[in-house]
Amino acid sequence: MNDILDIFDLERICDYRGETYRVRDNGYIFRCRKQGKRKRPLDEKWTLGKPDSQKGYLNFSSETVHRIVATAFHGDQPSDKHIVDHIDTNKKNNRPENLRWITRLENILLNPITLSRIIYKYGSIDNFLSNPAIPIDGELEQDFAWMRAVTKEESDSTRKNLINWAKEGKVPGGGQLGEWVFLNTGHQKESPIEENQLTESLTTIAIQKNWKTQSEFPNCPISLLEDSIKTYKDSLLKGTIFSKNQYGESVVENSELSEDEKELLVLTTSDNMKPFALAKVYIENEKLVHESLGAFFTLIGGQKQFNLALGLEWTGEDSIDDYL
Repeated sequence: MNDILDIFDLERICDYRGETYRVRDNGYIFRCRKQGKRKRPLDEKWTLGKPDSQKGYLNFSSETVHRIVATAFHGDQPSDKHIVDHIDTNKKNNRPENLRWITRLENILLNPITLSRIIYKYGSIDNFLSNPAIPIDGELEQDFAWMRAVTKEESDSTRKNLINWAKEGKVPGGGQLGEWVFLNTGHQKESPIEENQLTESLTTIAIQKNWKTQSEFPNCPISLLEDSIKTYKDSLLKGTIFSKNQYGESVVENSELSEDEKELLVLTTSDNMKPFALAKVYIENEKLVHESLGAFFTLIGGQKQFNLALGLEWTGEDSIDDYL
């Protein structure tokens, strides 16, 4: 765990609810001993926190770790209407770049179930934000009475934030919210990713699986032959481009064939928030399927999954990816 603890770039000190914490950008926190007071059992120990079995967050004492990290790196809670949002929806990923203060209204709008109910009652998100007091049929069940109580200031602020997030690519695409945001900002809507979803790529012979952004695979064979997978592997030398799209490109870190040589595993690096990613390539229905197997914060985390996907035993150390 010490190796994981020491993988960080920034450390900050913050005061949160009467306590002083040292906080690192890998999600670790360290509660300082109170001056002139006896050291408590949890004082002066680095920790990621302990998982809450009910809500899924990482807790420390009676506090949630994500609120401490957000305070250290993004400032104090702007208002009592603000909560901490995990951008990638992983409640255990408390790296500061994955956290942001948002209003409760914004958080509700990012919940697809609540969102569908709002659209049912108002016809569209645009209608709701324009005048939350007037649903289409004039009626709101008790559980959703909060909708009518949304203030003009809240709705104006939410609209502004949603549009800004859409421009920055931070709002999950697809669904009713994605449609509203992208239509109102001139962006093209993207569909949500579903498990085992297949989409066309920018390379004719390639198809993408569980892969959000339509991409090009520059070193992909141009035709299918008996040894296409092996040929593909031979072209993926370390440092060559594996995929590229409008947001950037991923570069080969390692590649290897499965024992039966029917699958190609590719570990890549990029400038994304999670810089390392793993993909599997195989032939299906006369296409070279490029399947995403996940992304990782550390090279060790990626290498571990690379080995396991090849059916090899992992004898290396743990990484922060094992705890997220």
